[in-house]
Amino acid sequence: MFLLSSRITGKREVGRGMWVITVDAQAIAATVRAGQFVNLGWSPGPLLRRPFSVYRVNGDEIEVVLKDVGTGTAQLLSMRLGDEISCLGPLGNAFSLSPSGSNQLAHPARARRAGLGSGAGKSIALVSGGLGVAPMPLAAREAHALGMTVTWVHGARTEGDLCSESDGDDVIWATDDGSRGFAGNAVAAAPDADLVLVCGPNRMLAAAAARWPDAQVAVETYMGCGTGVCLGCAVPLVRGGYDRACKEGPVYRAADVDWSALPSHLSYAITA
Repeated sequence: MFLLSSRITGKREVGRGMWVITVDAQAIAATVRAGQFVNLGWSPGPLLRRPFSVYRVNGDEIEVVLKDVGTGTAQLLSMRLGDEISCLGPLGNAFSLSPSGSNQLAHPARARRAGLGSGAGKSIALVSGGLGVAPMPLAAREAHALGMTVTWVHGARTEGDLCSESDGDDVIWATDDGSRGFAGNAVAAAPDADLVLVCGPNRMLAAAAARWPDAQVAVETYMGCGTGVCLGCAVPLVRGGYDRACKEGPVYRAADVDWSALPSHLSYAITA
């Protein structure tokens, strides 16, 4: 985990009201994995840092994707290139793409050097809804580094809400109103695959759990500190008890989460 004083180096719109912010964060860029997140803070700004899944890595820079859904994100989107921002991460556990199921897969560049190519020939489906697209570009990069065939499935309410960026051998779009691609949600549009990764609203993740119990899902939950201290990100488990999404999660086996006890919709939108 690194605490960096960083600067905003880029901003672009990738969907209606969906923006990608680029931040220079060399130490995090070198170690982050798909599904992990960073906690961003700025001054003047909210009392609590804001969590964002890392969207892409380009050299020494990381990217996060967000929408203007409240005071904090509005402030972040109003910042200018060169403005300073505090970046804590990488936080949380990542998606596991290794055949052994370990969450300790090396960074893609190290994986290539180590010859970790045993994923070759396997298929992976990356299934996202809305801002759930956030961890998928990194997941696609890791999957390609392992020689896996990637199907990218992204859904939204309507065509304008879709993220315009994708990275897959096959790309499937889904819209609730049928304005582009499959008429329906991303879970229904997705094919079966050897490995399924899902991120989006919790009701979408519950549907994914019903179809693919062994899928890996990145959950939505309230998050305060991001480091396991405040216990605000409790995730109810089928076996009983709770995990902390920021420490034991945010990635879980779909069937392990008690979806009936987890809010299907949060009062604010988050990205991981």
